[in-house]
Amino acid sequence: MNDDYSQTALMAAAARAAHLVVDRKPFIFEDTLAHSLLGDRAEELIGYHRAYGEHLILSGVRAQVTTRGRYTERRLAELVEGGLRQYVILGAGLDTFAHRSPLAGRVRVFEVDHPATQRWKRDLLTAAGLASQDGPVFVETDFETDDLVERLVAHGFDPAEPALVSWLGVSMYLTGEAIGAALSAVARLAPGSELVMEYALAPGLCDETATAFAQLATAAAAERGEPWLSFFTPEELSAVLAEHGLTVAEHVSQREVADPESWRSNEKLLPAESCRLVRSVVAAPAA
Repeated sequence: MNDDYSQTALMAAAARAAHLVVDRKPFIFEDTLAHSLLGDRAEELIGYHRAYGEHLILSGVRAQVTTRGRYTERRLAELVEGGLRQYVILGAGLDTFAHRSPLAGRVRVFEVDHPATQRWKRDLLTAAGLASQDGPVFVETDFETDDLVERLVAHGFDPAEPALVSWLGVSMYLTGEAIGAALSAVARLAPGSELVMEYALAPGLCDETATAFAQLATAAAAERGEPWLSFFTPEELSAVLAEHGLTVAEHVSQREVADPESWRSNEKLLPAESCRLVRSVVAAPAA
C-alpha cells in the first residue's frame, strides 16, 4: 500500500465498513463500498472491530463516522430536492458517496484532498474495479498554499451556483489560522451554499465517556503524526463562523442524528460526544 496514504482516512473507512459487520439493523449509515476500498487490509482492520467492537475507541469511532455520514447525506438529499447541483467534499479521504449513492447522478461531486491522498485513493478505486469516468471530479489541493475556490473553478465548479460543502473529520487536525482560511474560502461561494463541519468539542464540555474517548483518540492520532490541534465550544465556533460570513443553522450531537431505535439495537455502538456537527449557510451580501 502507498506510503503516502492517510491513516485517518483508512481508519474511518474501516469503521464505516465494520458498522455493517459488527453492529445491527437498523444501521445508522450504510457505506456498502468502504470494505472494497480497504483492499488487502480489509480483514485485518475489520477484524479489530469484530474482536474488540465494544472497546471505547472502536465503538466511538464507528458512532462518529456513521452519524456524520448520515447527517450530511440526509441534508444533501434535502437540498438536491430543492435544486442543488454541486457537492464539495473537503478532505474527502476514502469517501464513497460518488460511487454508491443514487444522488450522485443528480449532483456534480468535487472531492478535494491532498495530491498524495488522491493518488492513493485512485489506486484503490482501480484495484476495486470502481474507477469510472462518471465518478467524482478530483481536485488536488494543498490546503496550505492553494486557493480553494480557484482550484474548484479550474475543475469545472460554478461559483455562481450554490453548493453543499462537507468538511468532516478534518478541523480538529488544523490550527485556528488554517480553519479560518478554509472558512473564508467557503464564504466566497454563492449565497445559500451550506457547510457541514465536524469539530472537536472543548474538553470542559465533554462528559466522562466523551473525555475518555477523546483522550484515547487524541493519543492515537498524535502517535501516527496527526495530533488534534483545535477545540471549540459551540458558542466559540458560531462566532468564528459569523466572522467569516457564515450563519449558523444548527449544532448537532451524534445522539441527535440517529433515531432512538438505532441506538437501542446497537448496545456496542457508543456515541462518545467529543465531536459535534455544525451546519452553516453562506449569507447573502448586505444590501
